[in-house]
Amino acid sequence: MRHREFDIAHLYATHRQTVLLFLLRRTADTETALDLWAETFAQAVAGHKRFRGRTDDEAAGWLLGIAQRQLAQYYRRGHVEKKAMAKLGIERPPADALVEAELVRLAGLAEVRRELTSALAALTPETRAAIELRVVQELPYTDVARRLSISEQAARARVSRGLRALSDVLDPDTITEATRT
Repeated sequence: MRHREFDIAHLYATHRQTVLLFLLRRTADTETALDLWAETFAQAVAGHKRFRGRTDDEAAGWLLGIAQRQLAQYYRRGHVEKKAMAKLGIERPPADALVEAELVRLAGLAEVRRELTSALAALTPETRAAIELRVVQELPYTDVARRLSISEQAARARVSRGLRALSDVLDPDTITEATRT
């Protein structure tokens, strides 16, 4: 992007993999990452007049900013959309198995998943259950407390201790990309 005019073909060719891996490492879900990736480039085309950069690095930063906003929007509305799709019996077609395997390899998701599984196994069953309910199932603390038959304060403490313990055991170099949002 050495020139001032917007060139989506060059932008896509230069940054498609970076943007896709950025999204894949944050969602750990190929189909979701591919959807967000497509939307990121659609937003780039729609908003290209706002791009003021002159270099490939500035273009990458601009695109990753769009991807970050798409990801934040997905997290805000994604849970509701998943429920609605499930209720209506709508399924998103799966990504091609070869494409998915290659993306998982490029993003290093297998290593992240192994480390996370091992770290979770090191937690007490009570703490692991609290993490599962709050982080994985995204339940509010009141529901976590009710399901575990403990106070909301105790639920918060278990989740906090569990996340702190996970951060102490997980390799920061492996986990950083997967958790940065």
